[in-house]
Amino acid sequence: MDEDLKKRASELLERLDLDGMRKHIRELEAETMHENFWKDPEGAARKMQELASLQKELSEGEEFSLLLELGEEEKLRSEITRLEFALYLSGPYDKGNAILALHAGQGGTEAMDWTGMLYRMYTRYIEQKGWKMEEMDYTPGDEAGIKSVTIEVTGRFAFGFLKAEAGVHRLVRQSPFNADKLRQTSFAMVEVLPIVDEVGVDIKEEDLVWEFYRSGGKGGQNVNKVSTAVRLKHTPTGIIVTSQAQRYQGQNREFALKVLRAKLWEAEEAKRKSQDKAFRGEYKTPGWGNQIRSYVLHPYHMVKDLRTEYETSATDKVLDGDLGDFILAYLKKYS
Repeated sequence: MDEDLKKRASELLERLDLDGMRKHIRELEAETMHENFWKDPEGAARKMQELASLQKELSEGEEFSLLLELGEEEKLRSEITRLEFALYLSGPYDKGNAILALHAGQGGTEAMDWTGMLYRMYTRYIEQKGWKMEEMDYTPGDEAGIKSVTIEVTGRFAFGFLKAEAGVHRLVRQSPFNADKLRQTSFAMVEVLPIVDEVGVDIKEEDLVWEFYRSGGKGGQNVNKVSTAVRLKHTPTGIIVTSQAQRYQGQNREFALKVLRAKLWEAEEAKRKSQDKAFRGEYKTPGWGNQIRSYVLHPYHMVKDLRTEYETSATDKVLDGDLGDFILAYLKKYS
C-alpha cells in the first residue's frame, strides 16, 4: 500500500477515536434504560437521535478500519475523502438545521437586486443538497430584489455547510439600473445561525415583549386581514426579531422564537471566541466591515473568497448555486 495513503488513513482513524465513540454510545444506551428517561419526551428524542447518529458513525469508522487492515487502496481513498469532510463538521450544531438571513447593504436598488441574486444562489444550492427551506420573514425591495429575507433550512449538516457563507458579500458589475451602464459595487450581508434547542439557550418569558401587526408580505388573504405578523423584543439584550411570512400568528411566533434563540446563542458564541482567539485564529464577527467574498462580473469574471484565497472564473456556475468548493476550502482552513 502507498505509504502516504496509509499514513493519512491511520491519522484519520486516530482522529475518529472509535474507542471514545464506543464509550459514549454505552453511556447513552445506559441513559435510555433509566426508568425516567421518557418523562422528558423531547429530551429523550434528542438523545435517541444522537445515539443513532453515533452508531452510524461508529459503523462507518469500523468499516474504514477494516479497509485499512485489508489494504484496499481504491476504496480507502474514496472513504478518506468522505470521512475527512465529515470531520470538518464536528461542531455541536453542525449536523442540524440552520437559519439563513440575507440583508441588503448600502446602495439602494443595486444592493437589493444583489440580495435577490444571492437568494436565488442559495435557493439553488439548497435544492442541490436535497434540503428543504421555509421563509420566516421577507421584505421585498422598493423597485427590485430583496431588502431582507430569513429562511429556515432543514437538512443534514445544513448549519455545518452554510456557516461558511456568513459575512459580507461584494458584487462588482455594470449597473443594469442606469443608462450609462456604469461600474457599480454593491454589498449584502449573510447571517447563518443554528437551530438551537430550548436546552441550549434559556429564555425567560418575562424578558419578552411581543407586538402583533398586519403583514404586508406574501402568504394569502389571511395575512393582510388580521394581525398575523409578530415583532419580538428581548429586553435584556435589545435584540428584535420579526416574522411575517407565515399565514398564522402562531407559526410566526414559533419562527420568531427560533431566530431569537439562535441570535442569543450567536452572541454568547461571539463572546467566547473573542476571549479565546486561539479557537480559530483572529475571530471576526460577520459584520459590515468584514467582507468575505467578492463577485466580479466586470471588467472580468472572478469570484474570490478573501479568507481562503480560493477563486474561480466560473461566475455563472457559482451564482447558480455551485458553492461546494468554496465551502470545502473554508472548512479545511477553519475546522
